Amino acid sequence: MTISPLAPIAFPDLPHVEGVEIAVAESGMRYQGRTDLCLITMPEGTSVSGAFTKSLCPSAPVDWCKRIIDIGKARALLCNAGNANAFTGQPGQIVAEASAACVAEELNVAPQDVLLASTGVIGEPFEADEINRNIPGLFSNQHKSDSNEWEKAANAIKTTDTFAKGSSCVIEGTGAVVVGIAKGSGMIAPDMATMLAFIFTDLSAPASDLKAVLDKAIEKSFNSITVDSDTSTSDTVLLFATGQSKVESSDHLDAFEIAVQKVALDLAHQIVRDGEGATKFVEVNVTGAADDQSARIIAKSIANSPLVKTALAAEDPNWGRIIMAVGKAGERADRDLLKIWIGDELIAENGQQSHSYQEAKAASHLQKDDVNIHVDIGIGDGSSKVWTCDLTHRYIEINAGYRS
Repeated sequence: MTISPLAPIAFPDLPHVEGVEIAVAESGMRYQGRTDLCLITMPEGTSVSGAFTKSLCPSAPVDWCKRIIDIGKARALLCNAGNANAFTGQPGQIVAEASAACVAEELNVAPQDVLLASTGVIGEPFEADEINRNIPGLFSNQHKSDSNEWEKAANAIKTTDTFAKGSSCVIEGTGAVVVGIAKGSGMIAPDMATMLAFIFTDLSAPASDLKAVLDKAIEKSFNSITVDSDTSTSDTVLLFATGQSKVESSDHLDAFEIAVQKVALDLAHQIVRDGEGATKFVEVNVTGAADDQSARIIAKSIANSPLVKTALAAEDPNWGRIIMAVGKAGERADRDLLKIWIGDELIAENGQQSHSYQEAKAASHLQKDDVNIHVDIGIGDGSSKVWTCDLTHRYIEINAGYRS
C-alpha cells in the first residue's frame, strides 16, 4: 500500500496512560498477514462518554454502545477492522452482545462495561466465534500502553488507511495527559463523530464532564472534516478517563477541554490527510456569513463539491466552481458582496473577478500540499472552518476495488 503523500513523517511518541493496557491480534476474518483486532482495557472506576453516527442505518456495535453509554463507566474496548457488522440484522446484534459478554467474562465484569466498535465492509454477516476465539489470547498478550503499543492499536483498527493515526497533549498545570488514536480515510462526512476515534486520559472526571468536553471538541474537529460527503454507519468517538493520576477534572476543566480539543483536531486533520487518493490538504475558511451555522453549511458545500475537489486535484484555480458551491448552499449570500481568495490571492469581489487577480499566483498556491480557500460572504459575523482534500483518480480505484 502506498502511504499518503500528506502523511506525517512518523507515528508520534505517545505517553503511557496509567491503567490502560493494549493487545492486538490477527483474526483473519478479512485481512491476511496483519492485525485487525484490538483490545484496550481500563481499571475499575474508569468513566466514559461518547458520540455516534446519526446515520439511520447504524451498525450493531453503535447500537450496543448507545444503549450502555449513559451508564458512564467502562472497563474495556474491543474493536475489529474489516467487517463493520452493519446491516447484518438480528444476527449482527447477537454477535455484538456475544463479543461484549466474552470480554466481560475474562474481566469478571458486566457486559455493559465493554464498549464495541467495528469498521469495514457493510452487510456481510459473520459468526461471533471469528472474534471471540481470539479474546483469551488478547488477554494473555496485554501490554502497558506505551508509544509502541499505541501504534500497534492504531494499525489494528485501520481499513483503507495508509498510516496509523495518533496524538497526545499534556493537560496544562497537571501531570495528566490526553492520548488518542483514530482511523479514517474514506466515507468521511461525520455527523456527531468521525470514523473511529478513541481518546484516553488519566485525569479523574465524571462522565458528565467528559460529555461536555467531548461535545465541544467534536464540533470543531471531527464534525468539521469531509473527504467524500458520505457519513459512515459506524462513526464512533469515545473519551475515557481512568482517574489514575488523581488529578480532578473539576480543578482543571478548562485545561482539560483545551487538551482534548487539540488531540481531536490533530486526529481529524490526520484523517483528511489520509483521505482516499488525497494529494491536497484543504482548509475552507468562510467568514462574514449570517451566523456560524450558515458559515458551516457554506463551507461544507464548497468542501464537498466534486467540481471544486477535482479542480484542486488538477491544481486549476477554477474559482467559478467555488462561486457555484456558495450559491447552491441555500444560505444567505449576496453576489456583489462576496470575496474569494485562494491562498493570499484575491480572486473575486464586487460581483466579478478582481481587477488585481493574477491566476499564476493562485495556481502556484494550488501546487502546495496544503491549500487555503477563504470566502467572505460580507453580510454578517458568522464564521466556520472545514477541512477536506482533493478528489483524484486514485479515490475511484480504491473504492471500486474495496471488496476485492
